[in-house]
Amino acid sequence: MFSAIVIDKTEQGQTVGLQQLDESALPEGDVTIDVAFSTLNFKDGLAITGASPVVRKFPMVPGIDLVGTVTESSHGDWKAGDTVVLNGWGVGEVHWGGLAQKARLKGDWLVPLPSAFTPAQAMAIGTAGYTAALCVDALVDFGVTPDQGEVLVTGATGGVGSVAIAILKKLGYSVAALTGKPGEADYLKALGAETIIDRAELAEKGKPLQKERWAGVVDTAGSFTLANACAQTKYGGAVAACGLAQGADLPATVMPFILRGVALLGIDSVMAPKAKRLKAWDRLAKDLDPASLDTIGQTIALGDAVEAAKKFMSGEVKGRFIVDVNA
Repeated sequence: MFSAIVIDKTEQGQTVGLQQLDESALPEGDVTIDVAFSTLNFKDGLAITGASPVVRKFPMVPGIDLVGTVTESSHGDWKAGDTVVLNGWGVGEVHWGGLAQKARLKGDWLVPLPSAFTPAQAMAIGTAGYTAALCVDALVDFGVTPDQGEVLVTGATGGVGSVAIAILKKLGYSVAALTGKPGEADYLKALGAETIIDRAELAEKGKPLQKERWAGVVDTAGSFTLANACAQTKYGGAVAACGLAQGADLPATVMPFILRGVALLGIDSVMAPKAKRLKAWDRLAKDLDPASLDTIGQTIALGDAVEAAKKFMSGEVKGRFIVDVNA
């Protein structure tokens, strides 16, 4: 038997809570894992609270991230005793996820835990931090360099924003942090932000072209924030878009793209191929100071995950929740 958060759906609506399950209930897969830690992401919050129809199969164990030790494997890349990390791949939506003490997954979805991080630190990073690394990789590969000017990070106190700031600072970039939480300025500066900007400055409809400010952007918001960020990006700059915290719409014009040569780089973390995942985790291992994770993460027990998800969705949280599934 093992403990798991289980979401189910009845005629009366969605239910969610901590349950005891038999290992025989685990879904199909070629690798079985003793989970050590999981985490809470925005998508997990949507699933647990039912705020959006994220879950597409019931019953479902949420948790799009996990780290743990392989106990059984028929996959050629993994053997018992290996420590592995999972991010995305529809886990927690269509396949049971990480908010449980055991998981059974496809070996092709897994990557090795980098030696630079402990299992708990890997979940302080989670999909949010891995997505931040994908965004930074995209900007670096495009050719955005520190000498070209500031890089804007929106949703700065969130998981993606927090890790993006820390990586960019380590790489020598000047970082401007956009946030709706001015009281967290010290937190953001400790991560490496030099400038703090109120998110209200970019949250409403703006001109199609605005004063050039940013060499690059990591955007988690979408909607007007993304449109304004593009309108303020310097000639030849790039915007890495990975989220929709403000909205899925993009009320913009083509003007930044055809008059300034701005590039809009779409970042997908869920189905990213393994090569990109390994590159992103290598970036994290080299360019994220593990000590910064003590600032970003806070640890909770598995039984506290449901209430924590509610706080997460109400905007009461900064940084990352690390879920100790064995606590």
